[in-house]
Parts: sequence; C-alpha cells; structure tokens
Amino acid sequence: MPAPDLLTGELILIGRITTASNATFVGSIGDTTVVYKPIAGEKPLWDFPDGFLAHREVAAYLVSEVLRWNVVPRTWLRDGPLGKGMVQLWQESDPDQNAVELIATEVPETGWKQVLEGQDESGRTVALVHEDSPALRRMAVFDAVVNNADRKGNHVLAMKDGHRHGVDHGLTFHRDHKLRTVLWGWLGDKLTTEELAGIDRVSEGLHGELGRNLADLLSGEEIASLTARCTRLRSARQFPAPSGDMPAVPWPLF
Repeated sequence: MPAPDLLTGELILIGRITTASNATFVGSIGDTTVVYKPIAGEKPLWDFPDGFLAHREVAAYLVSEVLRWNVVPRTWLRDGPLGKGMVQLWQESDPDQNAVELIATEVPETGWKQVLEGQDESGRTVALVHEDSPALRRMAVFDAVVNNADRKGNHVLAMKDGHRHGVDHGLTFHRDHKLRTVLWGWLGDKLTTEELAGIDRVSEGLHGELGRNLADLLSGEEIASLTARCTRLRSARQFPAPSGDMPAVPWPLF
C-alpha cells in the first residue's frame, strides 16, 4: 500500500496529458510526481459499459503485485482536485530505448519479434516489432491474465535499467475475450516455469486477499472470468492466440 502521505497529502495538478482519451493529469503529492485520472473525466465506452476505468487500473496493479513482476507502477484510489480517481506513481522512461517499434527495414534476426507487416502512407513496407526480452514476455502474460484490450506500443515504458512498465489498464478484466495487444510475438510459445508460477499465485490469491480486494473493484462476473483465464492458461501452458472476429491489435498501434 502507498505511504499514508500519498493517500492523504494534497494532490496538486501540474498539467494535463492532452493525448489521453480520458481526463489524465500529471500532479504532485509533496515531492512525488504522479498521474491522476479522475473518475469524473471518464468517457463512456460501448464495449466497457460497466464499472469505472479507475477501478480496473487499480485492479491491474493488484494482480501485478501478486504476480511479483512489477509490471504496473504503484496505483491506488484517492480523492483529488476533481474528485475520486486513480493515482499512479509517475515513471520516467528512457527516451533512447523503444521496446515496441514500427520499422521500415528488415527485422533483425535476434532480439526482436515481428507481429505484423503492412504499408505506410507512402506505400512502403513496414513491420511492427517488439523486443524479445523476459521483461516484455512477463508483460504479455500479464495482459493475457487481465484480458487487456488496449496494449498499445506507447503503453510500454522502457526504463533505463532494462525493466519494462505497463501503463493505461482501464480496458481490462472484461468478462468476454478482449485481448488486443501489440505483443503477439510469442504466440503459441510455451510458458516458462516462472510464468506458470506467477499464474498460480494469481489463482491462489483469488481465493484469499486478492479476491477480497478485487471484489471492491470488479463485478462477480469479471472475477469469475479472471479465474477461468488463469485456469485455461495454466492448462494450455502456452501463450494464447487471437480468437473471434474482433481485431487482435489495438488501433492506433501507438
């Protein structure tokens, strides 16, 4: 849990992130820089009509903590200048690193996975690629567990130490299959022992503290679907494939 001052200290707005679909602000609590997304600034979505985006963001953090992979930066609910909302610790990513890219050249043979190929506005062939790293693999497993419908390229923060954080998890935990991601490079690959152990920790946690905490944030149907996804992943022991008629990647990609 956040330190008490982060829960009760004055949240001062510094600026607004205008590229975000919903009201998103950068703020400070004392010396700590945070992202603040008030519930009052959420726009209704036809395919996510129930619940609040802020609640799903916090639920995603709780699952990340049980996985023990530190995918989601510390996230919590609290009051702010525009009412109750999600607050998350700001992460300063490395501008010289990109974990996901669109490239116009041949995909490197090692260290990268190609997701799809297409054409840009000039008719040139481009490829969507992401790095082949344990940190990004863990994020892909996390996305499959929480049913992330919006893993865009710029929702992956490349940190200087090689860690990768995932952000913007408001479109998660739908009871129906909604997985839309740019991280399809391991499709069909076997899950590692570590990855399976993380899924097991979530399954076990749903019968204990994790389940109790999620009950305040998600519907009973959403929690039941989360339980079923963990069971299917554990049984299949491999990365899932796209299914249904819905797009497999979000749009825009970044």
